[in-house]
This record gives sequence, structure tokens and C-alpha cells, in this order.
Amino acid sequence: MAHQTHAFHMVDPSPWPLMGATAAFLTASGLAAWFHYDTIIILMLGLTLMLMTMYQWWRDVVREGTFQGHHTAPVQKGLRYGMILFITSEVFFFLGFFWAFYNASLAPTPEIGESWPPMGIAPFNPLEIPLLNTAVLLASGVSVTWAHHSIMQADRKGAIQALFATVTLGLYFTLLQAAEYCEAPFTIADGIYGTTFFVATGFHGLHVIIGSLFLVMCLLRQMSFHFTSQHHFGFEAAAWYWHFVDIVWLFLYVSIYWWGS
Repeated sequence: MAHQTHAFHMVDPSPWPLMGATAAFLTASGLAAWFHYDTIIILMLGLTLMLMTMYQWWRDVVREGTFQGHHTAPVQKGLRYGMILFITSEVFFFLGFFWAFYNASLAPTPEIGESWPPMGIAPFNPLEIPLLNTAVLLASGVSVTWAHHSIMQADRKGAIQALFATVTLGLYFTLLQAAEYCEAPFTIADGIYGTTFFVATGFHGLHVIIGSLFLVMCLLRQMSFHFTSQHHFGFEAAAWYWHFVDIVWLFLYVSIYWWGS
């Protein structure tokens, strides 16, 4: 930074974008091979390469932002705009699923009995596991906010406790959703109801897992003294993402579990 006449970060050439694209290609191809040919070799190779890419790319970003001083105020501003645009793209991603659900449920076709849920489908009771999952995610939203305030107040111990509680609640949510899927009286192949239910809730569950990984990284970084009260955008981005996941679940619960049942 001493040789620069500006506050912006000129990123060094990196192999991780190409490696990440290769991992994504292998993972998608591996899923197709698993579904059609019952082989998981390509899928495991893709997932292994993806985990390696995640570790090394995050390591480099942490090194640049925490130890080399490249994440100046203007750079952090750009990162914030980037995260906002990413979450906006995620909003439209889920909007497509809600569009499909309401398109099918507000005007049921004769093929599904002109009723919603379709004839022969036994929906989940929204006051059982779905309501518990709602409480779990709302509690995790409170704990991640607690972590944010603890970091801003330089309360390292409180931030670690809050992040651990949030990660635990995220894991509990995932386990509850897996149990719900195991007990489901219908499958993804059961018409438009099964498709919209499992695609929407399944992608939300995937986002919970991704958000939990982000928060685990933040917990490890907090334990390693990476965050200060003025320099913790890595955590802020993870917290924004987690709040987005919470809000999407509220819409899913009200639309698919409660109104849709």
C-alpha cells in the first residue's frame, strides 16, 4: 500500500475463479452422472475441488483485508454495494419460486382437481415442525444481531457466544428440515405441489447451510482476533445474508405452509 497513490485495491492475478468455475462444472456434471448412472466419483471430485477453492480463496481475502490493509474505506464501500447486489439477485431467485407457487395455487387447473392443495396431497401441519423452524430462525436472527452489537462494542467474548448460538440454531434448523423431509407424505414428483414445495424449501435449506458456513468462518475469525469494532465487514456481509434467509423463510412459512395448506 505504501507504493500506491490511491486507496483502491488492485487485485493480484488469482487462480481461484477458474478453479471455482471448474469445481462448479464438475459438481453439476457429477450430479447428473449420479442421477442417471448412479456414480458419485465426479460429484465427489467436484465437491472436493470446491471446498479447496473456498478455503484458499477465503484465506487470500482474509489475508488482504486483515493483514495487508487492502480493505480501505472505499474498498469496503464497494464490497457493500457488491453484497447488496448479490442479495438483490437472490431475492429475484426466490421470487421465481413464489411466482410458480402462486400461479399454480391461485388458479388450480382441472388436472389437479381445481383445488389447492391438489386432490390426494396431505400437506404438513403448519403448527408443528414448520412453526418450530420459524421460531428457531427468528431466534437465530436475534443472536446474530447480538453478535453484531458485541463486535461493535469490542465485546469479544459476547460475540463468540452469540455466533456459536447462531451456528447451533442454524444446524438445528437444518436437522429439523431433514427430519421433515423424511416424514413427508409426498415427493417432488407429486405434481406441481410437490415440485414447488421441495424446490422452494430445498433451496432455502441450501441457503441456510451456506449461511451457516459463512457464520462458522466468522466465528473462527473472531476467535483469531480478526475483527475490530471499526473493521468487520466480513461479519456484516454474513449477517445481512442470514437476515435475508430469515425473511425468505417467513414468506415461505406464510405462503406454502400456512396459506397453501
